[in-house]
Amino acid sequence: MIGLAAALAGCSGGTFQLGSRSLTLPWGDDAGAGPQSGTGTIGTPMTPAPSGNAQRFGRGSVPVALLLPLSGEPALAQLGTALANASKLAIAFIEASPNIGENIHITLRDTGTNAAGAINAANAAMREGARLVLGPVTAEQITAAANVTRAANVPLIGFANNGSVAGPGVYVLNVLPETEMKRAITYIREQGRRGPAGIFPATPYGEALATAFRQQAIAAGFSPSAVYTFSDPGEAQGIINQAKPMTETGMIDALFLPDRASAAIFAGLMAQAGIDRDLVQVVGSADWANDPGLMANPALVGAIFPAVDETGLNAIRADYQRQFGSAPPQMATIAYTATILANVNTLSLANPPYSQALLTNPSGFAGRDGLFRFHANGRSDYALVIRQIGAGGNVTTLDGAKI
Repeated sequence: MIGLAAALAGCSGGTFQLGSRSLTLPWGDDAGAGPQSGTGTIGTPMTPAPSGNAQRFGRGSVPVALLLPLSGEPALAQLGTALANASKLAIAFIEASPNIGENIHITLRDTGTNAAGAINAANAAMREGARLVLGPVTAEQITAAANVTRAANVPLIGFANNGSVAGPGVYVLNVLPETEMKRAITYIREQGRRGPAGIFPATPYGEALATAFRQQAIAAGFSPSAVYTFSDPGEAQGIINQAKPMTETGMIDALFLPDRASAAIFAGLMAQAGIDRDLVQVVGSADWANDPGLMANPALVGAIFPAVDETGLNAIRADYQRQFGSAPPQMATIAYTATILANVNTLSLANPPYSQALLTNPSGFAGRDGLFRFHANGRSDYALVIRQIGAGGNVTTLDGAKI
């Protein structure tokens, strides 16, 4: 099942921004080995691909390309390596399962970390007959690679959480802003809340979330009480001062604070202003997940947020650690799921394989993290749980994984 580009599990290390997510990755020798040629300890031997520096794994006949950043900007290259490792783990699972056919082989290609690298890798994949492309990771590289794959009429499943890069034949497998907003808004409506409002940073990330908030709130039957934006945390006090009268009249009974960097500031000011947290539910975002600072902040006790179910990641954690020498990042489940999806009989063995009609099956697919499905516009739905922060940083699941 699919994973989320939230704060990534691992040792203390570097943080960088990928789309709307702040990713934290381990640095140093414990970060996991990069893709290597030769024989590994799981799955089939790694072999050089027909051209370039690509590598091939899997024994099936259907060619699938995996395009990831394995060199260039260090943090992004490290994420690419982790996703490549997760794909190898999925192939090993397929090979070890007597009831699963070995339908595909994967050709792994390095995109570097710029658009030109993605174009070169995609062109090489097309020359070698790939029927499906998995990756890349960033919106820029997905757009670049998609220009190549569309011309060849080959579908691409990218791993960004930016829905703007999606389109016919270009799918995005990740948690999109509209997905998490829909999940959270649906939940608060079921809990009897009637006045959702939101505070968003004046950034592309914030604008995407604000747009999704408005759209999903209206779709759920709400008239959003207020949508605030800020350019600097120094504006927080003024925003809380504006919102407080509406919290006292019940016009605001749920306040969305999706920006992980400022959520604790706003929640602390709410407490100082005497806003009753029993009357106003604080709602975060999927970007809150695995942020120990937020989870331990007393001002956020009682807050809820949508998140990926960790059961899927925990299911592969031990095998990943044993094989690659480090804990898997949360996004590892995306590459794992994409690989398993590519191998599905009804997709890979169809004629033609991976058609839009097949990939956009409204029933969706069961992934490593739960149910997901693609739409004809390339965007995806993704099952999320609702979690709540308790005293002492204890986090509980209030509602199970749903789309």
